[in-house]
Amino acid sequence: MKNVERVRWRSRRGLLELDIVLGRFIEAHYTRLTGAEQQAFDALLDMPDNPLWDMIAGRQEATPGEQQALLEKIRAV
Repeated sequence: MKNVERVRWRSRRGLLELDIVLGRFIEAHYTRLTGAEQQAFDALLDMPDNPLWDMIAGRQEATPGEQQALLEKIRAV
């Protein structure tokens, strides 16, 4: 399991909306994610801000599978 503080630092973004949503998600759910879900979250954090926000907001399709399921959890926060 990755260090939560490190993930929290990686999730800091240029868009305030992303900071808020990702921060809440990490606080509420990150420690309970499976290894595969943590890898999917890392892949999301590698994305540029605007495409990531579009995926969270539902304006852009996510890759089916772990990423899609993870985005649903993020949206629920």
